[in-house]
Amino acid sequence: MKILIVEDDQKIASFLRDGLLEEGYEVIHCVNGESSVPLILSGEAGLVVLDIVLPGKSGLDVCREIRAAGSGVPVLMLTARDSIDNKIEGLDSGADDYLTKPFNFEEMLSRIRALQRRSNAFSGTVLKARDLEYNPSTGTVTRMGRQITLSGKQYALLEYFMRRKGRIITEAALLADLWHNEQEVESNIIKVYIHHLRQKIDKDFPLQLIKTIKGIGYKLDA
Repeated sequence: MKILIVEDDQKIASFLRDGLLEEGYEVIHCVNGESSVPLILSGEAGLVVLDIVLPGKSGLDVCREIRAAGSGVPVLMLTARDSIDNKIEGLDSGADDYLTKPFNFEEMLSRIRALQRRSNAFSGTVLKARDLEYNPSTGTVTRMGRQITLSGKQYALLEYFMRRKGRIITEAALLADLWHNEQEVESNIIKVYIHHLRQKIDKDFPLQLIKTIKGIGYKLDA
């Protein structure tokens, strides 16, 4: 797989490039947000490692732009900002995952492999739950024929629910599988994401698909 690194810090970029090359990945490097957009939209890279703070155009703006253009390429965002609000902002811009600097390279490899597995396994599969459809390979979500736009983490959350439709999902499972058991992520953050997802896929429709199972978790109506 070819990985695009969008990072203006040459030391970090060289460290990442050398490590990824040693792991057998092909690597492209871009130093600013503006020139990264056409590279990403060309489809040449199978995954993007994207820094938030970039000259010209921020990583957040890059992510929003490529998602608006229909790109579903997995994005792992790098940030020196470690507050919950900053991380939510990154995920809501369309990123699939994030790492806070400084990070462990082995953890980065683990995140990359997880994103790669999900991308490979789900490519071309259209998921359905009642009148809701999601195509992970194109990032297209529709309900009753109406197209719905989600953020990166919302896509991941919806996909998680749709692959487990009809089953009860606990907050502990969501924390482990989607938030990697990060200590600063609390259940109220998960509730916020559930609320935002419901606003997109349930609010303007007659049937609510995401059910709250009191004291246990959630379930997507099958």
